[in-house]
Amino acid sequence: MLLFYQPDMVNGATYLDREESRHCIKVLRKRQNDPIHITDGQGCLYSGIITNADPARCKFKIDNKKEEKRKDFSVHIAIAPTKNMDRLEWFVEKATEIGIDEITPLKTSNSERTAVKIERLDKKAIAAMKQSLKCRLPKINDISAFEDIVKLSADFKSIAYVDASNSVMLSQNVGKGVNYILIGPEGDFTETEVCLAQKLGWSKVSLGQSRLRTETAGLIACHLINMFQ
Repeated sequence: MLLFYQPDMVNGATYLDREESRHCIKVLRKRQNDPIHITDGQGCLYSGIITNADPARCKFKIDNKKEEKRKDFSVHIAIAPTKNMDRLEWFVEKATEIGIDEITPLKTSNSERTAVKIERLDKKAIAAMKQSLKCRLPKINDISAFEDIVKLSADFKSIAYVDASNSVMLSQNVGKGVNYILIGPEGDFTETEVCLAQKLGWSKVSLGQSRLRTETAGLIACHLINMFQ
């Protein structure tokens, strides 16, 4: 099954935007009366047929709507952007495939990058959602300061930190509800940041014995939260 994205389905839209239309008609060579599957990125899968195979504005008729069952947990990862944006984009892509609900770029004391192009990350997430046949698009927030993020609430709040003496694994601090984890930059969080987070109820956790790159740590955290539910 091939999946297309139209966020305005909830408002009654029966066409694909220019980019999706071109891909559908020019690249995939879909024709009038061919079956088509669309998601609104909010948990719904629509099935129908193409009524106008226009590469600029492909129109369709919907025959069926199916709502994806909601999970009883969510995954929110705040991650420090890497110096090389390709690595952050890779994280967004793979985390979307695994299953993530929200991503927040995180500005810390040791951050290598303090600005990101959210539009590029959104495009990576949309492509990954369609490729993995998911119907929920993760929300990608603007970059936020560490001091602001640690004030937020969640059912399970974790901060990943490289500390050989820490025996608490992330898998011990996950469960039903909102799972929020902070992933630091290559230079890791400062001790001051970790202490502040712990004072505000965040648990310092380990992701294992290996020293990981930022994007790898984020992906492992995403996988662990999904696996230990």
